[in-house]
Amino acid sequence: MSAFRKSIDIDRRPEDVYAYLTDPTHLPEWQDSAVSAVPVGNLPVHVGSLILVTRQIGRRRVPTTMEFVELDPPRSWHVHGVDGPVRPDVHGTVEPLDGGTRSRVTLDVDFEGHGLGRALVPLVVRPMVRKEMPRGEAKLKHLLETR
Repeated sequence: MSAFRKSIDIDRRPEDVYAYLTDPTHLPEWQDSAVSAVPVGNLPVHVGSLILVTRQIGRRRVPTTMEFVELDPPRSWHVHGVDGPVRPDVHGTVEPLDGGTRSRVTLDVDFEGHGLGRALVPLVVRPMVRKEMPRGEAKLKHLLETR
């Protein structure tokens, strides 16, 4: 079971929502802690694609390499951190609503701590994410519905 599970309804087609969420360059637009997200290689992403994500955690900038381990357009994706002290594990789903004119996005998020990350995850990362996720969802909804 994930540490965090959040859902939000968005007035956009599942294909549009999925395309936005699986394009890593959009991550800093809707997640406060994401300073940058740079794909390694060409877009669009595919299973095995890597993304270099830098997050602001407290006073530190923490880099992590994320790998797409599952892609099922336009329904679900799964990314997992493969290095760094804090390794996120994110599974996202997009469900069609109202005959496919709207979408429900559900994010399941958890973290593995390695080295210093073992202390960061419970003391800093989980409390930060608990506060950040609702803001991120609101930003995501706003961005997608006003495009």
